[in-house]
Order: sequence, then structure tokens, then C-alpha cells
Amino acid sequence: MRQTRGREFPVWRLICFQSGLLLAWLAVSSPIGAFDDYLLSAHMLQHFVLMSAAPPLIILGAPVVPFLRGVPRFILRRVMRPWMWSGLRKAGRILLHPAFVWLLMNVTFLGWHVPVAFELTFSSELLHNLEHAMFLFTSCAFWWVVLAPWPAKRVWPAWTMIPYLLSADVLNTILCALLMFSGRIFYPSYASADRITTLTPLQDQVAAGGEMWVLNSAIFLGFAAFITFNLLAGSRTRLQKNGVSAPVNAV
Repeated sequence: MRQTRGREFPVWRLICFQSGLLLAWLAVSSPIGAFDDYLLSAHMLQHFVLMSAAPPLIILGAPVVPFLRGVPRFILRRVMRPWMWSGLRKAGRILLHPAFVWLLMNVTFLGWHVPVAFELTFSSELLHNLEHAMFLFTSCAFWWVVLAPWPAKRVWPAWTMIPYLLSADVLNTILCALLMFSGRIFYPSYASADRITTLTPLQDQVAAGGEMWVLNSAIFLGFAAFITFNLLAGSRTRLQKNGVSAPVNAV
């Protein structure tokens, strides 16, 4: 990392990368992780960090750069370089195709929140860790498509990232609405867990749904709005360069 010039890897990317890793660590190692067996709202905050807070920061940090800078040069030259680019690009075209990644992330998100699957994580620490790992890695792939850091190349045009994000937000909204307005407990383990707050199990579930709704939507809609703004600004700049301006008054 020290050998990377500032223009190649600016400080803000390093800050994003390290902040994302720190958030992912805090999600599973801080008091948030200690409370997830007692409060669904704490558990869903943990899921938010692993899926919507840490991954975009990690991807904004262009993670391939610090990875390559951390690998000894002789390994890069003798082991990785001969097959790296051709092999990784072929795999990447399949594994990081926008449609596949969108489906993978959302199936992972919804699938683990199905009551049967969710309850299994209470009986197996291995499954619980697998759930968290799947959330983090599928979400990193999801945001890789949106943010396209080096050496990514966009398969779909930038404007398609708007429906890509909005459709994911729709699924998030559906799940959160079910948690908030169903009027029944989805996850029995929380109904029988020791109460460490004054919230009833149903109130805790409503809080968890509202928390995920607001926080996840803020991320999805925020990035969609940012992309929209950039596209509109770019279109306006191109028009000005071509000597075309929109009429002030239409007759």
C-alpha cells in the first residue's frame, strides 16, 4: 500500500476500505453481536451493517488494489500473473454479471429471513457464521456491480443501476412491511428469549422491521439518487460542449 501512488489509490479509498472492514468486524464482535440472541432489532442492525453499510465502503475502497499490494511480488510474478487476468476475467464475467449478482444477493437476503432458516441459526453457530459470511460476500458482489472499482468494467450501462437498486429496495420493503404489519411473531426464538428491554417480542419485531426499512432504503435510494444526479449532470455537460442549451421559455 505504501508503494501505491496517491493518484492510483487516493487516501479516501483507503479510509473507505478500512472503515468497511472495521464495520464488518464491529457487527459481529461488538455488543451488537452479543445482543442478537435476545433482540431481533439488534440482530437486524447487525444484518444491515453486514449487507448495506460495510460492503459499499469496502468496494469504494477498490479492494483489489490493497489485495495485490499485500501479495509478495515473487508470488505475483511467478504464480498469479500467468493466469490471473485471463482466468479471473472469465470467472468474473459469470460470477459478477449484474443479473446473477442481483439474484444471488436478494435470494440470500430473503432466504435467510425465512423463519425456518432463521431459526436454524440459533441452534448452530456454524450456520450463524455462514449466514453472516453469505450476507457480507454476496452484498460485496452486489455493490461491486454498482460502484465498479478497478479493475471492474461495466456490463450494463450506468443508468441500469437505478432500477437495479430500486428493485432491491422493493424486496427489502416487502420483508420489512411483513415484519412490521403482520401482527404475529415470525421468529419463535425471540418470543421465548429473556427480555433485556421493556419491548415485547412483537414490539421488538416491529422495531426491527422499521429499522431495516429506513436504513436499507436510505442506502439504496441514496445511491440511486447519486447516480441519477451524475447522469443528469453528465448529460447537461455534453449538451453544453456541443453548443446546445435547453430553451428557457417554450412557446
